[in-house]
Amino acid sequence: MAADFSFPDPAAKTAANLPPEFEPEKMSLSMGPSHPSTHGVLRIQFELEGEMVTKADPIIGYLHRGDEKIAENMTYNQFVPYTDRLDYIAPLANNMAYAIAVERLAHLEVPARCAAIRVLTAEMARVSSHMMGLGAFGIDVGAWSVFMYCFEEREKLYKLFEELTGARFTTSYSRIGGLQRDVPPGWIEKVDAFCDQFLPILDECLALLTRNKIFLDRTVDVGVITKADAIAYGLSGPNLRGSGIPTDLRKDRPYSGYEQYEFDVPVGAKGDCYDRFLCRGEEMKQSIRIIRQIVKNFPGGEWYAKDARKIFAPPKDKVLTSMEELINNFMLVTEGPQMPAGEVYFEAENPKGILGFYIVSKGGGVPYRMKIRSPSFCNLSLLPKLCVGHLVSDVVSILGSLDFVMGECDR
Repeated sequence: MAADFSFPDPAAKTAANLPPEFEPEKMSLSMGPSHPSTHGVLRIQFELEGEMVTKADPIIGYLHRGDEKIAENMTYNQFVPYTDRLDYIAPLANNMAYAIAVERLAHLEVPARCAAIRVLTAEMARVSSHMMGLGAFGIDVGAWSVFMYCFEEREKLYKLFEELTGARFTTSYSRIGGLQRDVPPGWIEKVDAFCDQFLPILDECLALLTRNKIFLDRTVDVGVITKADAIAYGLSGPNLRGSGIPTDLRKDRPYSGYEQYEFDVPVGAKGDCYDRFLCRGEEMKQSIRIIRQIVKNFPGGEWYAKDARKIFAPPKDKVLTSMEELINNFMLVTEGPQMPAGEVYFEAENPKGILGFYIVSKGGGVPYRMKIRSPSFCNLSLLPKLCVGHLVSDVVSILGSLDFVMGECDR
């Protein structure tokens, strides 16, 4: 019997063979960990239906260093440089949060000048961080000019950081009970001059995007985070306020003298990428407002707590001329500052959100346990829900609007 090589009508054959529950074939796509738009070593495993995301699985841990365990094997003072490596875009704010946490464990109060310098540097770090986030967000969606403007202003801040701390990037400036050093002569005036020239440039940077048709198309109604989702997933910082929730620890639970300063808390309306962009832009203006108040009423006095003799390292000249201070310095370096037994949790309003330190002490110079509440980790927890239903190109806008840092996410 001869074989029948005739074919039926392809359309009829396809229709006959398709089951009623048939779905188009889905594709798996890995984005990262070396993709430029993942802002570090983040990897997202997508399930796609065409260009539409049906499933997103963020994979973290590429930058894991075990900071919390490291803290349990070194003195309280020795851990200060490790806080630089959390949100490495704003190390001055990390230093401050950690120092205050340990000071509360030790029931230690710092002088007004020390608190003012900490707030001043933390707000400068917020401006630097948001300028970095704004520039990176702009270049993610194709706005190269914004990136160049932002980095030029950030470079000016880095020069001020270098004059104050001796380092541009990893500052390690705050100390438990004080600071690394007092502000150098003329530095406060330079900060004031920076504020004067910065605000017009910031307005120009924001104007490049605020009414830009391409930027609006890429951000408006994209990556909408509802109030309920923002709270349920533990979001904080501009990502939470962008969804219309006016939560800011600087207002709600003031620390380091924030209650003395007048500033507003900007909030969004819809919680989309565009709202988060607007919130960060306005936050920079409010930070400059705080900085100017500090510069205008800059307090005098000491920049470290003099009653913290067993915690804060003595001045170098006293170490070289006094046997008692030499012994005290030796004990602080080898055994660490002696803390009472107990536990403390302190959280600060960092540029990326709420950074918290939970410290358990059994006495002595080394913490028994430490846990770090990193805002980027919590902010990224929403990705599996947030990315679904968007195009792959929209995911780039969503990631840029979240403004995360993998250093503190993975820790």
